[in-house]
Amino acid sequence: MTYEEIMKELERLGNEQTKMTFIRHGAMEPLFGVKIGDLKKLVKYVKKDEELALKLFASSNSDAMYLAGLSVNPKTIAKETLQQWVKQAYWYMAAEYTVAGVAAESPFAHELAVEWIDSSEEMVSTCGWSTYANYISITPDEQLNFDEIRFLLNRIKETIHTEKNRVRYTMNTFVMIVGIYVSELREEAEAVAAFIGKVHVDVGNTACKVPLASDYIQKTVSLGKAGVKKKTCIC
Repeated sequence: MTYEEIMKELERLGNEQTKMTFIRHGAMEPLFGVKIGDLKKLVKYVKKDEELALKLFASSNSDAMYLAGLSVNPKTIAKETLQQWVKQAYWYMAAEYTVAGVAAESPFAHELAVEWIDSSEEMVSTCGWSTYANYISITPDEQLNFDEIRFLLNRIKETIHTEKNRVRYTMNTFVMIVGIYVSELREEAEAVAAFIGKVHVDVGNTACKVPLASDYIQKTVSLGKAGVKKKTCIC
């Protein structure tokens, strides 16, 4: 399918209710309001055409950007492309899911995560924390820098409640991810989770809630799901 055909199909699949839901969460025009499940049906038409995927992301249409993230090959995407994508990711789904997911599976995952975390831009920083968390969830423990992760846990412990809004959310998620996926650091993550307690994030006019990290870690461990790495974080 061509770019024009994909855009027409996205328009056909969009619905006003989904569009309004995305807007309440931070999306802006242009977008059609396509459900993620419907976007996934189009991946097969884009997956083998990286140029098409890049054009979809560059469109600034939120639905097209998400489809691009589902379709592009993270192993071959250029670092410069990811650097451009993070600048265009203006709301949390684009930053924390699309860009972070692709970046985490790219050869530049760790490098970009560390760089983006320190950004003064809220969406870039939140993308950095999400990228690092995703990277942890798919990477064997022996390839992780435990000292650096400990440093980041301590940073979260000391600064989370004064950070920018969405950064607080992804910092909290980072603690949960470490506690769930890195057995050797679970106790340390649990201690940080207990210390920071409830994290307050303005989620706008939505029903979303911020998980209590300590409860989330304990629940996952009790279900016997802890320590099992994911195959992919792109979803």
